[in-house]
Amino acid sequence: MYLRIHEDRLGVLIGEGGRVVKDLEARLGVKITVNTVDSSVIVEPASPSTPATNILKCQEIIKAIDHCFSYERASRLYDDDAVLIIVDLKDQVSSNESHLQRIKGRIIGEEGKARKNLEEITGTYISVCRDTVAIIGEYTRAELARQAIEMLVQGRQHSTVYKFLDKAIRELKRKELTDLWSKL
Repeated sequence: MYLRIHEDRLGVLIGEGGRVVKDLEARLGVKITVNTVDSSVIVEPASPSTPATNILKCQEIIKAIDHCFSYERASRLYDDDAVLIIVDLKDQVSSNESHLQRIKGRIIGEEGKARKNLEEITGTYISVCRDTVAIIGEYTRAELARQAIEMLVQGRQHSTVYKFLDKAIRELKRKELTDLWSKL
């Protein structure tokens, strides 16, 4: 598996003394080769018995790091129920730089409040990096966060987005409890 990452994220991927790469290799049974000259990463199985899912999981973690998540937050992707969703803002808004900055500002909010609120309500991690918004979390919750971000991009008020999320999370929790009781 061949990946390219931004050169400013190479240090985070490698980690202090190679800690992050070594941890990825040990936990997933992969071999990672980082080329700092062209910012490329090669992920390959360390042995023939390495499951293909581990290589894909490693790829997702590297993508998360490339989208400005710390390794600690990207580590959530080790869990089988976690996903990485990437929203490309250039697909949603005009390529006008000032318009893109305004939209990113709406998602982040004053002093990061909007992003923090979205994370707390949905139970996800959100990163606004370059021209993208990346989300890490359980699939249903990450999908709700994506919908909320798209609502903000479309110009909906923050209060409207929070009300939507509150209602959706209440329904999700009710469904989870109902499913839990039906299994007993």
